[in-house]
Amino acid sequence: MTDAELVALYRECGGLDALGELYSRYMPLVYGMCLKYLRDKARAEDAVMQIFEELVQKVARHEVREFRTWLYSVARNHCLGIIRKEKDKATAELDESFMESDSLLHLLDKKDDERRLARLEECLEQLPEPQKVSVRLFFYEERSYANICESTNYNMKSVKSYIQNGKRNLKNCMERRGAVK
Repeated sequence: MTDAELVALYRECGGLDALGELYSRYMPLVYGMCLKYLRDKARAEDAVMQIFEELVQKVARHEVREFRTWLYSVARNHCLGIIRKEKDKATAELDESFMESDSLLHLLDKKDDERRLARLEECLEQLPEPQKVSVRLFFYEERSYANICESTNYNMKSVKSYIQNGKRNLKNCMERRGAVK
């Protein structure tokens, strides 16, 4: 049977066999797309099952002319919805180039002695204002990039740049003061 015939059969009879057969034709494509968007096998597998559950209701309510194209839109929107929910949780994906180095994280270790922390604070005060604000929010208040963008009105690229440059400037200042081992 063609895709259109299976859709019509499902809409008329409501039997899951027709929808299941139709979905199984495109399940590998849906899984591939979910894996591309969600970047995790288990989450992609869950999404494939959730999308099928959505189809049970959506195919009955919507007129589907080209099932493959329509399914692609449904699956893409489902994955984007998952990503949006995660962003609401204020998580941020970090680019490899912005990963923290061990030596810099050691600069901000709360177990450091008071003299070293005083030097760090002095160096922090010498940073340009956007760097100082971004570094304080990121390291001291442990805010995400997205949260820093919201509270400062800086764009995401600027925040990443301010933090990266601020870390480098802090490290250089601490080295000049002999505070880095």
